[in-house]
Amino acid sequence: MRDVALLPAYFACMPLRIASWNINSVRARPHLFDRLLDQHAIDILCLQETKCEDNAFPRNAFAELGFDHVYMAGQRMHHGVAILSRLPLQPVARFDWQANGEARHIAVRLPSGPVLHNVYVPAGGELPDRLVNPKFGQKLDFLTRMTDWSASLDEPSIILGDFNVAPHPEDVWDHKALLNVVSHTTVEVEALAALQHSHGWIDLGRHFVPRPERLFTWWSYRAADWAASNRGRRLDHVWCSPSLASNAVSLDTIVPARGWERPSDHVPLIAGFEF
Repeated sequence: MRDVALLPAYFACMPLRIASWNINSVRARPHLFDRLLDQHAIDILCLQETKCEDNAFPRNAFAELGFDHVYMAGQRMHHGVAILSRLPLQPVARFDWQANGEARHIAVRLPSGPVLHNVYVPAGGELPDRLVNPKFGQKLDFLTRMTDWSASLDEPSIILGDFNVAPHPEDVWDHKALLNVVSHTTVEVEALAALQHSHGWIDLGRHFVPRPERLFTWWSYRAADWAASNRGRRLDHVWCSPSLASNAVSLDTIVPARGWERPSDHVPLIAGFEF
């Protein structure tokens, strides 16, 4: 177990570092957490696509890594989110923006006051047509419900996770080739923009890596050599309320994690805040 005896002093003198990672099955990839934490200091770890019910979540393994506080909205199949923390947090909500009982959101309050929302937006299937592909319609409706919630939000918040939308031309390997591919279609991009504008969210990815620089967080398993082809998309995001913009000090995309043993197809993001 990692030595956490000095945690109170650590949190008093260092930024709060919050990671977000679509892990694509938490029980299938325990080795990835060891490697990530060996290389990066993380205080709160937000996971998406855990594919694990609450009673089967590997709590003991994370306690060995110093994450004694676990907040879950667990589910098998391709759902499930969790927030793991080195310090106690206050549970706030689990929203059902999918309106079908899927576990895709969980929120906690940080000791400094802001609320942290961890969300996993549906992928949306293969065809960008809600009339022939109900999953695409569910994705758009999910984003609409998020936008309605966001428009009435009246407290400083951080929202992060796998949004499954790459909003800018520089967020995909080929803008023209992907205009009709789910995750980069015009209707999805407009829906995500409406969500962002509803609260004035600050997109920390582009705050710290301005366009037109390319920025990806996901590479398909179908690529024989993901690094050589570099056909990526920026599907994972960390946003904060405008009032927290000055508290955000960094956002790192851990691209090498895509090449680790038995990797997720997403890589972790690590956001640094000072409160």
